[in-house]
Amino acid sequence: MKRHFKFLVMVAMIFCLSLTLITGCGNKKAASTNAKKVEGPSGKLMIYTSIYPDIIESVKPALQEAFPNLEIEWFQGGTEKVVTKLTGEIEANKVSADLLMVADPSYYLTLQDQDLLLKYDAPNRKDVQYKDEEGYWTGVRISNMIIAYNTDKVKDEEAPKSFKDLLNPKWKDKLAMPNPLLSGTAFVTAGAISDAFGWDYFEKLKTNGLKVEDGNSKVQNKLITGEYDVGIILEENILKMADKGEPLKVVYPEDGVVVVPSPIAIFKTCENPEAAKAVENWWLSKEGQEAIVKGWMHSVRNDVVPPKGAPEFKTFGDRAFKVDWAKLAKDNEQMKETFRSKVME
Repeated sequence: MKRHFKFLVMVAMIFCLSLTLITGCGNKKAASTNAKKVEGPSGKLMIYTSIYPDIIESVKPALQEAFPNLEIEWFQGGTEKVVTKLTGEIEANKVSADLLMVADPSYYLTLQDQDLLLKYDAPNRKDVQYKDEEGYWTGVRISNMIIAYNTDKVKDEEAPKSFKDLLNPKWKDKLAMPNPLLSGTAFVTAGAISDAFGWDYFEKLKTNGLKVEDGNSKVQNKLITGEYDVGIILEENILKMADKGEPLKVVYPEDGVVVVPSPIAIFKTCENPEAAKAVENWWLSKEGQEAIVKGWMHSVRNDVVPPKGAPEFKTFGDRAFKVDWAKLAKDNEQMKETFRSKVME
């Protein structure tokens, strides 16, 4: 009986020892897994952007998964609001932004001329269109300024087919566009169309009752309510609202779409450059670009499908207005003043 008892005790001890060893291995495996999760950049990173707040919220989980040990903060506003903030910080020699993602590519030329951008040839740049050859900035999203209309008020066959169609008296007092003094994409639009058609085009729009709203969202909302029949506006606004069931539809103008390949860049003053580089490279990856497309913008990569409800970029990109980015950068204030005096006064 005693021998039998001792045998059972010995078996129990062996079992416990084996269990401990197995558990220990499991813990090491778990520790190893956890170690993998915290690999990569750590610390903090500040991104200044004009991307809409709801798009930022939608992309945060993907960024958190990709960079679990990195705290990413955001300052969001329209391009001109961000530029105004940065202008003050640059003058004070206290730039808080690490990464910049605003709409107007010409602003990056200004920053590059001021020697404020960090040169970085991200690995994923090879798969991206629209980029600075030297590596100071890279296109990260393609926004398009198009024409949109309220389908409750305008029949498809009666909708404008081009920007010049907006001069038709039937749209008098029924059309709007965002303010180029506040919106980066609207500023690019004013520059591109004035180069193509002359400033008298906008003077004629004014005569036809063009209203200038603070931003794309204001034009969007007043198109939805029917205050305006048609508008010059960002494609992404209309795609998103149409998907929600609002009576809006996009027109890709026959005389050209204003294509705005908004860039991403790193400031030289960035205190966490390795994190900034990793995050920039992620945005340019297929995963990052799929997040862009979920925000109703087109990808700068050819292997990512267009946003829901939009055609392939190549179907309208070839007839885009030619934009003189260097001219926009050089004549920024003069062009804004010209628009204000000719259209808003």
